[in-house]
Amino acid sequence: MIDLKDLRENPDKYRRGCANKGVSVDLDRLIELDARRRSLLTEKEQARAEQGKIDKEVGPQIGRLKGQLGKAAPDAKAALEAELASIMARPAALKEKVQSLDAQIASLEPDLNAILLTVPLPPDPDVPVGKGSDDNVEIRRWDPAGGTSSPGGVPFDTSKTYEQNRGFLPKTHLQLVESLGLADFPRGVKMAGARSYVLTGDGFLLHNAALRYAFDFMTLKNDFKAMSVPVLVKEECMVGTGFFPAGREQAYHIEESKRGGGYDQFLTGTGEVGLMGIHQDEILDEAQLPLKYTTVSTCFRREAGAAGKDTAGLYRIHQFDKVEQVVICKADEQESRRWHKQMIGYVEELLQSLGLPYRLLQCCTGDLGVKNADMIDIESWMPGRGEMTKQGPRGDYGETHSASRLYDYQCRRLNMRYRPGGENGKGPTTFCHSLNNTVAACPRLLIPILEMWQNADGTVTIPPPLRPYMGGKENID
Repeated sequence: MIDLKDLRENPDKYRRGCANKGVSVDLDRLIELDARRRSLLTEKEQARAEQGKIDKEVGPQIGRLKGQLGKAAPDAKAALEAELASIMARPAALKEKVQSLDAQIASLEPDLNAILLTVPLPPDPDVPVGKGSDDNVEIRRWDPAGGTSSPGGVPFDTSKTYEQNRGFLPKTHLQLVESLGLADFPRGVKMAGARSYVLTGDGFLLHNAALRYAFDFMTLKNDFKAMSVPVLVKEECMVGTGFFPAGREQAYHIEESKRGGGYDQFLTGTGEVGLMGIHQDEILDEAQLPLKYTTVSTCFRREAGAAGKDTAGLYRIHQFDKVEQVVICKADEQESRRWHKQMIGYVEELLQSLGLPYRLLQCCTGDLGVKNADMIDIESWMPGRGEMTKQGPRGDYGETHSASRLYDYQCRRLNMRYRPGGENGKGPTTFCHSLNNTVAACPRLLIPILEMWQNADGTVTIPPPLRPYMGGKENID
C-alpha cells in the first residue's frame, strides 16, 4: 500500500508510476475521497473539542439554573426552563453531529480503500520503462568454465549449440523423464487434470535433493532462519502481502463460508505470503532487524491464461515446491538495495555450484507487477527450449528466480512496523522494508539440471552438491 500523504504531496509521481506499469487507477477519485475524509475528520475533531469544552461549562450552569428554578417566581420559571433546556440540548446536538460525521466517514472508507489497494508502488527511477517482458534488459550472464562443477567437465558457451559444446544432440527434459522413468504425466493428469504430474523414483529423489540443498545452503551456510508457514491462508494475508486484488485470478479459492465456515481461505503461490504474514500487525524492535527467513513450501498457482509450447512438461504447473528467502529490514533505501544485491548473490552462488548457465534480467516497469519498486529475474539455460532446428531445439533461457525490492509497500499493508532505537526505545514507529527472492523452485529447476547434466548415452550425471542428498549416487540411468 502506498503512503497517502506522499500521494497528496506528489500526485504526478504516482500518475507516472501507474502509466509506466500499465495500471489504470482513478487517482483523482482517490485524492477527492481522501480530501473529503480529512475534511470530515477535522470537523469531527472540532466537534469533539467543543463537546469537551461544553461538558466543563454546562454542569455548573445546569446546577445554577436548577437552583434558581426552585426559588423563582411563577412568571420567571418559563424563561429559566427554556434556558435550561437550551443548555442541555447542546451536548446532545454535538453528540448527534459526531455520530453523523462518523457515519459519513465510514461511508467513504470502502471506496477509498478499494482504490488505494490497487495503486501500484511507483518503479524506482533507474528501472527501464517498458510494456512487458520483451522490454526487459539483460544485465549479465554466467556460463560454466569447466572443471568438476561443470557438466561434462568442460566449459559451456550458451552462444553455441549444445552439440557444439558437448558433441551430441541433447534430449529435452520431457524425453529424459520418460526414458529414465522420472515422471508420470498421464497418471498425474488422470488424478488432477491438466498440468499435473507424478515424480517417480530418482525424479522425486532429485527433486527433494535440490530443495534440501537449497534449504541447507540458506540456513546452514547463510544464516537464514528456518520457518514453516501455512499454505492455506485467510484473505487478509493475501491482501496484506500485495497478491490481492491484482492477482486474485491466479489463486485457488477455498469457499468455506459457503459450507458454514467463518471465512474463506486461499492456497498460496509462494512461501513469501506466509513468511511476511508472520509479523502482521506487530511492532518489532529495531535491534531485531534484519529478519532473514527461509522456508520450503508447496505452492499452488492456477496459471490462468498461460499457454504455449514452453509450458509443456515441468515448466508451468499448478503445484510445485519452493525454497523462498525473505528479508525484513529497516526503512532505508540503501539498505534495501544492498539486501537486493545480496539475495541475488546467494542464488548466483547456488546456480554456479550446480554448473547451470544463467543470466540476470532487469525487469522493465511494465513487468514489475503492482508491488515491486524493482525486480531482477534470473533465467537458467534450458537446452530443450527455444527455436526448433533440424538438430533439435536451439536452447533458451527460462525464468527460475525473481528477486523483488518492495520498500514499505507490503509492510504498510500488513501494518508491520519497528520502533527505532533511542532513549528507552520509545521513538515513533516506522514501517519496515521487505524483499524476497526464490532460492529454488522445483520441479522447474530440474529442467536445466537434467538437460545440462545429460550424457550421450542417455544417462544423467547428478551434480556433485546434490549427491550427498541422494545417498552418494552419481548417475541416473
